[in-house]
Amino acid sequence: MSTLTAGDLTDLRHEIQPERARRRPVGWRAPVLLIVKILLALLFGLPLVFMIVSSFKPDLQIFADLNGVQAFLPVGDLTLDNYLGVFERVPFAQFLLNSVMISVITVGLGIIVNSLAAFAMARMRLPGRKWLLGIVLATLIVPFEVMALPMLWWVNQLPYFDGAEFVQGWLDTYAVQIVPFIANAFSIFLFYQYFSSIPKELDEAARMDGAGWFRIYRTIVLPLAGPAVATAAILTFLPAWNQYLWPLMVTQSEAIRPVMVGIDYFKQLNVSWGQIMAYASVITVPVLALFVAFQRAFVNSIAASGVKG
Repeated sequence: MSTLTAGDLTDLRHEIQPERARRRPVGWRAPVLLIVKILLALLFGLPLVFMIVSSFKPDLQIFADLNGVQAFLPVGDLTLDNYLGVFERVPFAQFLLNSVMISVITVGLGIIVNSLAAFAMARMRLPGRKWLLGIVLATLIVPFEVMALPMLWWVNQLPYFDGAEFVQGWLDTYAVQIVPFIANAFSIFLFYQYFSSIPKELDEAARMDGAGWFRIYRTIVLPLAGPAVATAAILTFLPAWNQYLWPLMVTQSEAIRPVMVGIDYFKQLNVSWGQIMAYASVITVPVLALFVAFQRAFVNSIAASGVKG
């Protein structure tokens, strides 16, 4: 089989991605568009600004500033005591490490499993693949809250190796927070749409050169699906990072709890709103950093897969 160079893959990416006409607004449209962008930025950005600014203020000043614009400004008695209090009140480093590990493993395994499933339905001539895709998409209409209790029963029946012997039940383990969320219907659909846009002539040429399906997936199709991979990573990372209900149900020890469960510690006894804002600010940083790093690929993937029927 003839191997594709990095330059060839780059050219193919440009060919399969939709061409977007970039037209600059003229006349009165430019200032109107600028005003709309500013309003949208304020609408979505002010809550984040309030959270970050409040994380440096004592509780009394937070409530005193609520009646004015000072609530969004770093003025008054600013201090780092709220951030120091976060580490004193909860084992924050352990919670953060747990969330990073759970999210990264879920994203990595999810990309492999979901892309393989989508590749089989989009590129291989399987009988009933359209029906299978429909069944996968039908699971999107079922809320997680409906499945939570049945899932809790099932994971409690599964065997688990604790390092010495097999025991019954996955409760209070890392596996119970990762395995149920590896397969994702929306990620499968996203990969399916993107893989369908790649010319199938590439598969036929590779098959003639003796390549198997897995090699076609690994060396041709997946390298061309960079934007879809980035989008699936973001859309898998967000729910994995923000999981609250499920870890609250299946974990008991602090050693394996994620950061979202840790925020309950600040609601016990004396509520410190400044520490809550500091805690929320710290756990928001990884999400913002991930989106900023992959925003271009995210937009390209939505443009490439979202316009297809």
